Amino acid sequence: MAAYVDKSLLRSLFDQLPARTQARLEEAVARIVTARQRGGKVVVVTGSGPNLHEGVTTLIAELMRAGLVAGVTTSSAVVAHEMGGTLDRVKRCAGESLGLPTAILPRGGIFELSVMTDDAMQAVGRDVSIDWELVEKLKQAPGSTLIKAAGNLGYPMGLWVEQLAPEITGLAREHGRSFEEVAGLGADERTMIGIGARLGLPVVVTIPQLIGGGAVGLCIGDSLSLTERAGRLARLLDSADVIIESGVALTQEIHDGPLETYTGHGLWSAWEGRYSYSLAGKTLVRIDLDPALEQVWEVERGSGGVTRAIAEGLPKTKTFEVPFRMEMSGFARHEGSLPLVGELGGIWPLMAWKCAEALGIELQFLSYPQQTGPGQAMREEIVRDVKPLNRDRMREALRPTQ
Repeated sequence: MAAYVDKSLLRSLFDQLPARTQARLEEAVARIVTARQRGGKVVVVTGSGPNLHEGVTTLIAELMRAGLVAGVTTSSAVVAHEMGGTLDRVKRCAGESLGLPTAILPRGGIFELSVMTDDAMQAVGRDVSIDWELVEKLKQAPGSTLIKAAGNLGYPMGLWVEQLAPEITGLAREHGRSFEEVAGLGADERTMIGIGARLGLPVVVTIPQLIGGGAVGLCIGDSLSLTERAGRLARLLDSADVIIESGVALTQEIHDGPLETYTGHGLWSAWEGRYSYSLAGKTLVRIDLDPALEQVWEVERGSGGVTRAIAEGLPKTKTFEVPFRMEMSGFARHEGSLPLVGELGGIWPLMAWKCAEALGIELQFLSYPQQTGPGQAMREEIVRDVKPLNRDRMREALRPTQ
């Protein structure tokens, strides 16, 4: 994969942003560049959904390769999709017409076939028993074809990922490693888990984001204790000068979790002499479509309204008359926070491009919004080039060297 830099489109994307978002984006870039120039670290807190569909997880993997991002927290769903190759093409058919029990089908009764080459399908068939008659029925049945997050409900890729997960948990426990680390050993290097494993960079699923990705989420949760996982997450965030939050909910439980003292709940851990850390002095950049985030952030900057509401024990939803999400509290009160209200599919390539140019970094991949021509080509490229996890390579990497 080679980066295609469409400067005309990038400038257009920037011009379409509101003036205050433009200014905040430039400020975020300046803080990231300054941190990297002085040897500081950038950590990304990601969700799934648009991060996958807009090519952002693939871009973050490239930023890890290029030395701009030092670690990532993510969701179990993202890990499951990266095991399947990030994005794939599926054919969607009416499940009932295939003889499948409607009680187990998702809403709408749709069943999906993973569109794969014969060789790729045979490779999956070495690990999971495939109903070849069902595959043939799916190929012949009327339906629509589209690109979506890999694995998931596609047959047989989704089933393969589901059945591989317990094996990875067993290997993780045997070798004293996390599920994410072990899976990364066999994952494509253009995934976050894959490049993280190759470079020794942490990719950690957060505790609020464990339940997702079917059995993968459960197996990730089983691979480490909650205490160990909380400690790994805290140390990763502790190491960061800049934390970028991208399309993720429940961040109050992530960055101000049980071990953080500045805006979170780490007081008693510190009191008792156990490990704790502080967000003080860090930069928190949040990419979010919710205009309420901007409103609450502005209120806090203007009058300290969030801090006052907390001090007086007032309900914040009524105080600000907006749908108040918990992550708005710690984020708005943090002096180093910067809200970037807009679509992450447009903001991420701008931020990556501007940072790379300022730091003299050559990127091998750049994402674009999926509704644009380069964005559509990018999605096809990910489907074509980013491969599913290689089970043999994963197991080989765990064998002791002589």
